[in-house]
Amino acid sequence: MDEKEIRQYEKMVLTPVGRLIVTLSLPTIASMMISMIYNLVDAFFVGMIGTSASAAVGVVAGLQAVFQAVGFMFGHGAGTIISMKLGQGREKEASGFLNASFFLSLIVSAVMAVIGIVAITPVMRLMGSSDTILPYSKAYGLYILISGPAMAASCVLNNVMRYEGRAFYAMIGLVSGGVLNMGLDPLFMFGFDMGISGAGLATALSQYVSLGILLFMFLSGKTITRINPRNFKPNVKDTVHIVKNGMPSLLRQVLNSVSTMVLNNCAMPYGDAAIAAMTIAGRVMMFAGSAAVGIGQGLQPVAAFNYSAKKYARVRKGCLFTMAYGFGVMGVLAAIGIIFPENIVELFRDDPEVIEYGIWAVRFLCMAAFLQPVSVVTNMLFQSIGKSKEASFLASLRSGVFYIPALLILPLFMDFTGIQCAQLVSDILSSVTALPFLIHFFKTTPKNDEEAELDIMYRAAIKAD
Repeated sequence: MDEKEIRQYEKMVLTPVGRLIVTLSLPTIASMMISMIYNLVDAFFVGMIGTSASAAVGVVAGLQAVFQAVGFMFGHGAGTIISMKLGQGREKEASGFLNASFFLSLIVSAVMAVIGIVAITPVMRLMGSSDTILPYSKAYGLYILISGPAMAASCVLNNVMRYEGRAFYAMIGLVSGGVLNMGLDPLFMFGFDMGISGAGLATALSQYVSLGILLFMFLSGKTITRINPRNFKPNVKDTVHIVKNGMPSLLRQVLNSVSTMVLNNCAMPYGDAAIAAMTIAGRVMMFAGSAAVGIGQGLQPVAAFNYSAKKYARVRKGCLFTMAYGFGVMGVLAAIGIIFPENIVELFRDDPEVIEYGIWAVRFLCMAAFLQPVSVVTNMLFQSIGKSKEASFLASLRSGVFYIPALLILPLFMDFTGIQCAQLVSDILSSVTALPFLIHFFKTTPKNDEEAELDIMYRAAIKAD
């Protein structure tokens, strides 16, 4: 074991699990929330143009989710494997999976971007653009397509860093891009009179800056694994292994994209104001929900490393701590949204019709946010320990299996209120479904830690020093 590996063992195995999860989750929560600021800032400034332009941001959100799906699939897929390899003391193999996931994400997302640019009009129609929204969604979407490869590759590097336990470095890359986006949006949109195209250009430039910073972390030796194009030697076996482990993330993000399209199309009969209201409420929900995801991601490297190192008691304790931690944080955020929905919607679009549609949308979505820790933690636990089938099923529930039918069925009986509360119904059903999986895991997993090869290697290294 070298010095980095010794420090990694001491951090992941010997640090009190509650303190470790909080330490890892805080930068991750900040990273997730800052990445959501890309969307919130765009929604804020674009809302100054008009209601149709504001709705266009929501339409294009489905497109962003597709690129994120690629990034999260390769990032979580490789990250899980990398953390387990490090937990077994196999650093060289871990670097091989990093290179495969990083370069494959660039190739796949670049192909997607080219196809999207060539067919941009039908793509935006598919995403839910009306005739009045289409010009804005095409102008904004063009730059989002251009930024797609950076978005996907950044997701890979960000997630691999987290699985290494280096969430702070990942936060630096994402925060830098988010801050830059906040500064460039008004400059390009109003200073250079580019309108909604300026918001898209600002987002694209910020995404590539974030990618550059994250890439520097790997090239400068701040991580255990290293990026080297000469080590990009993809093979079918490793690629299948990455995709299999990343399938829950792919499903989760693809279903986010599909459900966004369904939502926009369901809201279309109610007019652009309804789409704009659901877009604003959805962005606020994503911002709050990013805290739940960040907390769950704080558990992932701890669960993956310790499960591989046979520290089962730490995994169990970490899971319970994360759940309680999530309920506390989400309870506070949900309360803010439930109490001040009108102020929140008005911040992004001062249109009486948008505000009217948005108030209960925000309230229902915040109620749903409080329930997220159950499904998020259970899903991420299973993904982290390599149980991809269970994780894939759980990942498909919240944005797909329950949410899409709710969007289609509830409005038949509840009109627009059915659209507003569809996510809450989905989250209730997802939580109820996830609980038996979590209970079964606790019943079947050994209660006590066991000695592993990594423990022997650590004691030998310490003795040698």
